[in-house]
Amino acid sequence: MPTLSDSAVRVDGRVPSTVEDDELLVRLRAGDAAAFAAIVDEWSPVMLSVARRFVHDRQAAEDVVQDTWLGVMSGLARFEGRSSVRSWVFSILINRAKTRGSRDARVLCSARLTGLEPSGPTVDPVRFQGADGAYPGHWTSAGAPRPWDQPERQVLAHELGALIDRALDELPERQRLVVQLRDVQGMSAEEACAALGLSPGNQRVLLHRGRAALRAALEGYHHG
Repeated sequence: MPTLSDSAVRVDGRVPSTVEDDELLVRLRAGDAAAFAAIVDEWSPVMLSVARRFVHDRQAAEDVVQDTWLGVMSGLARFEGRSSVRSWVFSILINRAKTRGSRDARVLCSARLTGLEPSGPTVDPVRFQGADGAYPGHWTSAGAPRPWDQPERQVLAHELGALIDRALDELPERQRLVVQLRDVQGMSAEEACAALGLSPGNQRVLLHRGRAALRAALEGYHHG
């Protein structure tokens, strides 16, 4: 079974941007476990953040991310390569997150109408690894513990993160998604257009407006 060369997968497990998209696709279709694990680790944290915008809790977002990767595995043979692998993966994620969010909203509404609130976790506990797994208590590194930092920096990072999250939540859906894919995930304009089904001009307008709103929120924080 072919594997990515040493120059294609870094020591930290990430696939560098120099790896051509067609090479990545070939490796994935060939069943290269290292290549697949690398993009799962690299993209899952932002995928989780994007999914969280459509569903009511983190557990549901984790479920969407996992279902997306399952969809990627089953759909690789049919993927025609008209967009990058990354934009294709995110288009699957967004569609599944929207479907899950709509379904959960209907279930919650029905439960409230009948006086029965849902209880218990939304994700089967068996999906999460045990103490002997690579990511105990999680199914990817998105939820892996992170090192402790200086308290002051933690507080500042938490405040800024919460501020940005609130500002993103207040953006219209398409502006929010464009900002997340371009500025958080680092997608190119072409990739974001493919993932969201936007024209280049539309993408530019949405990105400009979203960035302007976030910049205003940050300026208010620093001058407040």
